[in-house]
Amino acid sequence: MRVVLDTNVIVSGLLTETGVPAQVLDLFIAGEYQVVVDERIVQEYRAVLTRPELGLDASDVDQFLSLTGFAERVVGVPLPLTFSDPGDLPFVEVAVAGGVDAVVTGNVKHFRPREGRLSIPILTPRQFLDWIADGGR
Repeated sequence: MRVVLDTNVIVSGLLTETGVPAQVLDLFIAGEYQVVVDERIVQEYRAVLTRPELGLDASDVDQFLSLTGFAERVVGVPLPLTFSDPGDLPFVEVAVAGGVDAVVTGNVKHFRPREGRLSIPILTPRQFLDWIADGGR
């Protein structure tokens, strides 16, 4: 199973060790699914996770960022889609280019295109865990 993780899932997972996003991260660390990224996504992870105002533990951030070295790298292809937050487009471009099974985000509404169509499932962390429990169906 291959997925794209939105940055907000990672932030939430690192902020609250017992929440659903943390369970999603734990499954990644355990090798239960493959994360797919491109350089834009890795740069966003690094920029957001190191923001002092988030107060994330530096060793947790370093550990997660080191794990991105095991992520599958693809080159996102520009798509004719428009989102309310243009910063979400790279995640979808990588998802399409990588042929992933899903994008996991805490902001599902942000991934509804204003223009264009999207055929990749956009799941909340809870939906993703339920989906895994159901064998990815």
